[in-house]
Amino acid sequence: MSSVTIDTIPGKGEDISHGHHDDHAHGAPHGWRRWLFATNHKDIGTMYLIFSFVMFLEGGVLALLLRTELFVPGLQFFQPELFNQFTTMHGLIMVFGAIMPAFVGFANWMIPLQIGASDMAFARMNNFSFWLLPVAAVLLTASFFVPGGATAAGWTLYAPLSLQMGPGMDLAIFAIHIMGASSIMGAINIVVTILNMRAPGMTLMKMPLFCWTWLITAYLLIAVMPVLAAAITMILTDRHFGTGFFNAALGGDPVLYQHIFWFFGHPEVYIMILPAFGIISAIVPAFARKPLFGYASMVYATASIAILSFIVWAHHMFTTGMPVTAQLYFMYATMLISIPTGVKVFNWVATMWKGSMTFETPMLFAIGFIFVFTIGGFTGLILSVAPIDIQVHDTYYVVAHFHYVLVAGSLFALFAGAYYWLPKWTGRMYDERLGKWHFWMSMISFNVTFFPMHFLGLAGMPRRYADYATQFTDFHMIATIGAFWFGFSQLIFMYLVLKAYAGKGEQAAAKPWEAAEGLEWTVPSPAPFHTFETPPVVK
Repeated sequence: MSSVTIDTIPGKGEDISHGHHDDHAHGAPHGWRRWLFATNHKDIGTMYLIFSFVMFLEGGVLALLLRTELFVPGLQFFQPELFNQFTTMHGLIMVFGAIMPAFVGFANWMIPLQIGASDMAFARMNNFSFWLLPVAAVLLTASFFVPGGATAAGWTLYAPLSLQMGPGMDLAIFAIHIMGASSIMGAINIVVTILNMRAPGMTLMKMPLFCWTWLITAYLLIAVMPVLAAAITMILTDRHFGTGFFNAALGGDPVLYQHIFWFFGHPEVYIMILPAFGIISAIVPAFARKPLFGYASMVYATASIAILSFIVWAHHMFTTGMPVTAQLYFMYATMLISIPTGVKVFNWVATMWKGSMTFETPMLFAIGFIFVFTIGGFTGLILSVAPIDIQVHDTYYVVAHFHYVLVAGSLFALFAGAYYWLPKWTGRMYDERLGKWHFWMSMISFNVTFFPMHFLGLAGMPRRYADYATQFTDFHMIATIGAFWFGFSQLIFMYLVLKAYAGKGEQAAAKPWEAAEGLEWTVPSPAPFHTFETPPVVK
């Protein structure tokens, strides 16, 4: 963020950092009504974060069940059908239940605080868009218990598999529809809030990058969620109403489904990483004690990534027999995306260059993010090369690649942001020593889990298989040990957050990080129920 000075409202003469905030608790409802009918952006943000963590644990348990089966070759615990249900539901729950709602929770909490708004633009719609999510989560989880079990078509729900599944598939379709509606409402709310409710003097190019990345992400959501809705609606009508969109026997085309799905699915990848870029862009300058290098170029790079994300979808489909000219186009278009992404990584490193760096937990996770996300970016660049992709398509190389982007990308950034803003949310400092333990355990165990998967993929191990040839055993064993280590490391994070929310630990100052910039650090910690009833003036 460019350097911003905050002034009081002319004539009011009150200090913005403590302007009668203590009186504001009068408007806070109590008990279950506070949560069920919540319209306050902070309460809704908290509910999103709790929901996403519960779903993260559920998705994580499914992942550990998968790794348990894969510890040695042969079928030990689960039949292939159930194994594929676990695979599919792990993907759906992590994408739609954990990562996306977590970023929306951050948006709800931080965007009004960062732009000096009193709340989100549409408070009741905000409440509704949250409460849709538990309904969808129940539908999704309940699909395990209907005849035939949950859908086993992979999280991409490819036809013709998805046309042949039992009723669990229908529950998944309805759940995704509901989550999609929630995302669209949340995105509209974010766009309107950022465009219309900024404090006086807070121009767009003075906004923190987190607000910028979310503004662009919200436009992506509004553009692509209806595409996903169309794709799964066509599956639904193919299944029950005799249409033949994707059914080859009726003249349909299963590859058409892939085109529609990935036209949603590739921008979706950036929906899950752009807000992470915003979080990292807030943390790195604070702990390097320098302004962010190249603020404007970061904004333009984010917009470029969003625009380019619409023209690369078929790089997921190099093995479908598309013409060589199409392969060339999608290959070069995909390579192009690495340029604005490289600009971001360069700017973060340039921000740290010759800075007075300290390595508190948020900074450790931010640096860990940059390091591991860059590895994920490079493997993505390798996969963009059509001849290579055809060799490693649907192998563990791809699994390694997207987990480096999504776990070490999205998740590590979420951890970084949680440690960074936790004092503002709870009024308590977390235990720094335990936070560092969480970082190092997560970082090492993550790499132990997913790095061997590159070798598995290069050796030809296909993904989504419950059994495998003996020569893959060693790497699978290493990955399984790493996965359990990673899973149990997250209990440290849970303990730290619950301890802070319980009001235990050192009292946090209004600005616990000395070099942190932004309006959110001008309100007390914990942030009062009502903030910025009188908008601050940004100079």
